[in-house]
Amino acid sequence: EVQLVESGGGLVQAGGSLRLSCAASGLIFDDYAIGWFRQAPGKEREGVSCISNSDGRTYYADAVKGRFTTSSDNAKNTVYLRMNSLKPEDTAVYYCAARSPMDLVHVPPPKEFDYWGRGTQVTVSS
Repeated sequence: EVQLVESGGGLVQAGGSLRLSCAASGLIFDDYAIGWFRQAPGKEREGVSCISNSDGRTYYADAVKGRFTTSSDNAKNTVYLRMNSLKPEDTAVYYCAARSPMDLVHVPPPKEFDYWGRGTQVTVSS
Protein backbone atom coordinates (compact mmCIF):
# COMPACT_ATOMS: atom_id res chain seq x y z
CA GLU A 1 0.00 0.00 0.00
CA VAL A 2 1.37 3.39 -1.01
CA GLN A 3 1.46 5.93 1.78
CA LEU A 4 2.52 9.56 1.74
CA VAL A 5 2.72 11.33 5.09
CA GLU A 6 3.28 15.06 5.39
CA SER A 7 4.72 16.75 8.46
CA GLY A 8 6.28 20.03 9.50
CA GLY A 9 3.36 22.39 9.21
CA GLY A 10 2.52 24.95 11.84
CA LEU A 11 2.00 28.60 12.68
CA VAL A 12 4.67 31.10 11.64
CA GLN A 13 4.89 34.85 11.34
CA ALA A 14 5.15 36.54 7.97
CA GLY A 15 8.74 36.50 6.77
CA GLY A 16 9.47 33.30 8.61
CA SER A 17 10.37 29.83 7.35
CA LEU A 18 9.12 26.26 7.60
CA ARG A 19 10.28 22.96 6.21
CA LEU A 20 7.69 20.38 5.25
CA SER A 21 8.49 16.71 4.85
CA CYS A 22 6.75 14.05 2.77
CA ALA A 23 7.67 10.51 3.78
CA ALA A 24 6.79 7.89 1.16
CA SER A 25 6.38 4.15 1.55
CA GLY A 26 5.01 1.30 -0.53
CA LEU A 27 6.50 2.53 -3.80
CA ILE A 28 9.84 2.54 -5.61
CA PHE A 29 10.83 6.06 -4.68
CA ASP A 30 13.21 6.66 -7.59
CA ASP A 31 10.42 5.83 -10.08
CA TYR A 32 8.22 8.70 -9.03
CA ALA A 33 7.94 12.45 -9.05
CA ILE A 34 6.64 14.12 -5.92
CA GLY A 35 4.56 17.23 -6.11
CA TRP A 36 3.56 19.68 -3.42
CA PHE A 37 0.13 21.27 -3.57
CA ARG A 38 -1.81 23.61 -1.35
CA GLN A 39 -5.43 24.41 -0.80
CA ALA A 40 -6.75 27.43 1.04
CA PRO A 41 -10.35 27.62 2.27
CA GLY A 42 -12.73 28.27 -0.58
CA LYS A 43 -10.04 27.92 -3.22
CA GLU A 44 -9.00 25.22 -5.62
CA ARG A 45 -6.01 23.04 -4.96
CA GLU A 46 -2.97 24.54 -6.66
CA GLY A 47 0.43 23.19 -7.54
CA VAL A 48 3.45 24.52 -5.68
CA SER A 49 6.40 22.43 -6.79
CA CYS A 50 7.43 19.11 -8.24
CA ILE A 51 10.64 17.08 -8.12
CA SER A 52 11.58 14.08 -10.19
CA ASN A 53 13.25 11.55 -7.90
CA SER A 54 14.90 9.89 -10.89
CA ASP A 55 16.98 12.84 -12.03
CA GLY A 56 16.36 15.62 -9.50
CA ARG A 57 14.70 18.07 -11.89
CA THR A 58 12.55 20.58 -10.06
CA TYR A 59 9.65 22.78 -11.08
CA TYR A 60 7.95 25.62 -9.25
CA ALA A 61 4.81 27.68 -9.49
CA ASP A 62 5.44 31.36 -10.20
CA ALA A 63 3.93 32.33 -6.84
CA VAL A 64 6.70 30.55 -4.93
CA LYS A 65 9.76 30.80 -7.20
CA GLY A 66 12.73 32.15 -5.32
CA ARG A 67 11.11 31.50 -1.92
CA PHE A 68 10.40 27.75 -1.87
CA THR A 69 12.83 24.93 -2.56
CA THR A 70 12.00 21.26 -2.95
CA SER A 71 14.57 18.51 -2.48
CA SER A 72 14.63 14.77 -1.99
CA ASP A 73 16.58 12.34 0.13
CA ASN A 74 16.26 9.10 -1.78
CA ALA A 75 17.92 7.12 1.02
CA LYS A 76 15.11 8.19 3.35
CA ASN A 77 12.29 8.09 0.77
CA THR A 78 11.50 11.64 1.80
CA VAL A 79 10.87 14.85 -0.10
CA TYR A 80 11.17 18.26 1.53
CA LEU A 81 9.70 21.65 0.85
CA ARG A 82 11.68 24.48 2.34
CA MET A 83 9.54 27.62 2.51
CA ASN A 84 11.23 30.96 3.15
CA SER A 85 9.88 34.51 3.27
CA LEU A 86 6.43 33.21 4.02
CA LYS A 87 3.43 35.44 3.37
CA PRO A 88 -0.09 35.33 4.79
CA GLU A 89 -1.32 34.25 1.36
CA ASP A 90 0.76 31.07 1.71
CA THR A 91 -1.67 29.93 4.39
CA ALA A 92 -3.21 26.63 3.29
CA VAL A 93 -3.24 22.90 3.81
CA TYR A 94 -0.19 21.52 2.03
CA TYR A 95 -0.32 18.11 0.39
CA CYS A 96 2.29 15.95 -1.27
CA ALA A 97 1.42 13.62 -4.11
CA ALA A 98 3.18 11.07 -6.33
CA ARG A 99 3.07 10.38 -10.08
CA SER A 100 5.27 9.16 -12.89
CA PRO A 101 8.27 11.40 -13.63
CA MET A 102 7.66 11.08 -17.37
CA ASP A 103 6.96 14.18 -19.49
CA LEU A 104 7.51 16.71 -16.71
CA VAL A 105 7.89 20.26 -18.02
CA HIS A 106 6.13 22.18 -15.25
CA VAL A 107 4.16 21.48 -12.07
CA PRO A 108 1.45 19.10 -13.30
CA PRO A 109 -2.19 19.60 -12.30
CA PRO A 110 -3.58 17.59 -9.37
CA LYS A 111 -5.49 15.19 -11.62
CA GLU A 112 -2.22 13.77 -12.95
CA PHE A 113 -1.12 12.47 -9.55
CA ASP A 114 -1.92 8.95 -8.42
CA TYR A 115 -1.26 9.01 -4.68
CA TRP A 116 -1.90 11.68 -2.06
CA GLY A 117 -1.07 12.39 1.53
CA ARG A 118 -3.57 13.79 4.01
CA GLY A 119 -1.98 17.20 4.27
CA THR A 120 -0.43 19.45 6.87
CA GLN A 121 -1.69 22.90 7.86
CA VAL A 122 0.51 25.94 7.32
CA THR A 123 -0.67 29.21 8.80
CA VAL A 124 1.21 32.46 8.26
CA SER A 125 0.22 35.35 10.50
CA SER A 126 0.64 38.97 9.46
